[in-house]
Amino acid sequence: MQPFSRREGNKLWLPALATAHSHAFQRGLRGKAQRKGNPNENFWTWRGAMFNLADSLTPESIDTLSRQAFRELRLAGVRTVGEFHYVHHQSGGHPYDDRTLLADIVIRAALDEGLRITLLRTAYNRGGFEREIERAQLRFSDTNVDDVMRDTETLISRYARDPRVRIGLAPHSVRAVPPEWLAPLGQVAERHNLPLHMHVSEQVREVDECIAETGRRPLEFIRDSGLLSARFCAVHATQLSHDEVRMLGEAHAFACLCPTTERDLGDGIAGITALREAGVRLCTGIDSHIVTDPIEELRSLETHERLRTRTRITFDPQGRTPAEALWLDGSLNGALACGFSDTGGEIAIDAEHESLRFVRDDQLLDAVVFSGSTHALVLNESARR
Repeated sequence: MQPFSRREGNKLWLPALATAHSHAFQRGLRGKAQRKGNPNENFWTWRGAMFNLADSLTPESIDTLSRQAFRELRLAGVRTVGEFHYVHHQSGGHPYDDRTLLADIVIRAALDEGLRITLLRTAYNRGGFEREIERAQLRFSDTNVDDVMRDTETLISRYARDPRVRIGLAPHSVRAVPPEWLAPLGQVAERHNLPLHMHVSEQVREVDECIAETGRRPLEFIRDSGLLSARFCAVHATQLSHDEVRMLGEAHAFACLCPTTERDLGDGIAGITALREAGVRLCTGIDSHIVTDPIEELRSLETHERLRTRTRITFDPQGRTPAEALWLDGSLNGALACGFSDTGGEIAIDAEHESLRFVRDDQLLDAVVFSGSTHALVLNESARR
């Protein structure tokens, strides 16, 4: 088995990192939702603040926010981003004359900032089960599934010859996509061999409403709609049942966990041990850009599980150290979930950095993963592409 790191002089070389789930425009919300404005502050009140931001966006501000978000990711060692893109239309919901204008802006911003990008064209149509759509959601929503599929195929054709770009499909969630849309979207993804990402069981209310509407839990309904495969990525997955974990593993699918966002929003902690034991491939996402530190994301796959189980060293991967396995989750697995076959290069860590003083060479990666920060340690001017 190939080692994950090597020491050359004062540099520790590692595979470049990936973030498989990003909403770049949410970088504009940083610092704006951290005061108690509601006695029952929760995910749904935060979502209202996010909707206000989304409704104010222009093509120019989306470009500015995307460039800032992607620049920070590259400075933190990321070379691949999966952008879960769902701001499609003008305020009020009227499409732009060029229906993929905002997707193209986001793709160009990522490329200009030195990232590879998988643009996950999001399908969105409603406010939820028996819920009226809110004004800001009109910017996300299409009136019919055929428009989603046409836009996706436009993007596939436009970027087919650019090796830095992949196009994927993303039914937003069981609450935002009508049940009858899932099967045709899955068929398009199958026909074009696209990554297929979806928010899955992030909130208890989402699970309860799905059961009320379909008689099944979210991942059960997703499976029965034909979407589960090795190209499927369940984002968050914080409220899965044991049977749903098994389903993901049997499909050899991905679960993209976004710990800094999940703890910011109070989503809960995924059952990481169960996911690993079921054979689910784990990856990480920066999601809302509340914190831009991909090492913190991958580290939390272990440290959050320690909190949940009240134990230490919660897994012993065969043939690797826990730090190596976590770096695999945060690098190659994320790239694979985005449809790329490699990590897109290497990044260099300063092995003589103050934070690594007194650490033995054979424990450097352990110290980077469990004690380090990419903001301080990544030598971006030396990164290999």
